[in-house]
Amino acid sequence: MLRAFKLFFSTAVVVSAVLGSGSWLYAMVSKPTVHPLNGDCAGCHMAGADTTTANAAMLISSQEQLCGECHANALKMSHPSGFTPPPGKVIPSTYPLDWKGDLTCSTCHEVHSDLPGKMRGTLLGRELCMSCHDQAFFDGMRDGGQSLVSGHLGMPNSQNWQTLDPYSVQCMECHATRGDVQVDPNFIVRHGNQNHPVGKIYADAERYGGYKPAMMLPNKIQLPNGMISCVSCHETFTKNHGKVISTGTTTELCFECHDL
Repeated sequence: MLRAFKLFFSTAVVVSAVLGSGSWLYAMVSKPTVHPLNGDCAGCHMAGADTTTANAAMLISSQEQLCGECHANALKMSHPSGFTPPPGKVIPSTYPLDWKGDLTCSTCHEVHSDLPGKMRGTLLGRELCMSCHDQAFFDGMRDGGQSLVSGHLGMPNSQNWQTLDPYSVQCMECHATRGDVQVDPNFIVRHGNQNHPVGKIYADAERYGGYKPAMMLPNKIQLPNGMISCVSCHETFTKNHGKVISTGTTTELCFECHDL
């Protein structure tokens, strides 16, 4: 798929691939007619070259696995996907479930669209969220839903923090303006009485000593681009946005990385 991406995307322009402003950007050429951009239906559809509107829903794997081959980071830090909505939850027809009744990537994204982000419908940001969620859903979040400005956490519109990973950049674009979190010139995150480096390569820490190998860390501890990030310690796209990650053990989170 990466080879196909390069063949079709000869001239890249930046467009927004988000549910709202100030969020995930990605490179895209002018209006491809198909996606994933190589015209090989067999890459996703069981019927291959004989794919029609009647059998297009029968895929060779889950949408999350197929989309994740190119958009792995989007799946890690995004609205949950690949699940059946709870009983009583009404999903508007504008945002269709798949043949199993699951909410998937294509619920919000029209996969073969040529629009920025391939978004379904015309709503963006919080208005899109309100299509399925009510105000009580936001009120029940730790931050009252302030963090829900897009469906994906990722590269922001402006890169003001050159040495940080894109997730931490987006975190800081909000929290720095609120004044509750700061990054000092040595790239130490300072929030309350908790201080921690960010934007550092974890492998460098491993070589220095006193840290566990990255391959031994719990899956919940993310190291985007191999870097220590805000998302290494905090939940992101969840109801508990900002909560310190629970690793499911009796060990303090600090000692999941620090081998002291």
